[in-house]
Amino acid sequence: MVQKAKILLVDDRPENLLALEAILSALDQTLVRAASGEEALKALLTDDFAVILLDVQMPGMDGFETAAHIKRRERTRDIPIIFLTAINHGPHHTFRGYAAGAVDYISKPFDPWVLRAKVSVFVDLYMKNCQLKEQAALLRLQLEDGAGQDGARESAEPLLAELSARLASVEEQAEALTKQLDDSPETGAAATAAHLERKLAALRAALEALRPGAADS
Repeated sequence: MVQKAKILLVDDRPENLLALEAILSALDQTLVRAASGEEALKALLTDDFAVILLDVQMPGMDGFETAAHIKRRERTRDIPIIFLTAINHGPHHTFRGYAAGAVDYISKPFDPWVLRAKVSVFVDLYMKNCQLKEQAALLRLQLEDGAGQDGARESAEPLLAELSARLASVEEQAEALTKQLDDSPETGAAATAAHLERKLAALRAALEALRPGAADS
């Protein structure tokens, strides 16, 4: 059975959390609630998340402060954060969100389909990333067990081809999202696309490094 990805929903208002759950339930992933920044940080201590939807306006520790803590932790710094806010204070406020490490900044009321589509991309990327890491680890073991044997390297080629094909499917999804973001008037859309490109480039480089003869080239 494929492990479901976890999505962290952070908002101090129960009705907002309920609305997010209704929108994202179609993704069939595990939705985790946090009613404050402190609760979010506690959840992040033990669980891995594909993406975080973080409300900006919260009493006590607000979204910006929560994001700063998330980005300071090595374990969580690479988790994509989508800021949600009901108040538009203009470009300066939006820039502060990206400066805090958000990959996107969405003002309420938002289009449920757009939010679900954006979250879906990060979930797909996370799931493919997990699968690639697991299969890459198996491939390394296979190559180490058969170090110096041409047969072992040849037998690894089909797995490398499968890994490359899976990554290509994610790259295709990301390319489609990037085009959508390029056509969008939303400020900071380029930040979302850039985040995806960096993650995918790192995965592609890691995969290419596993190819036979890569170390000698």
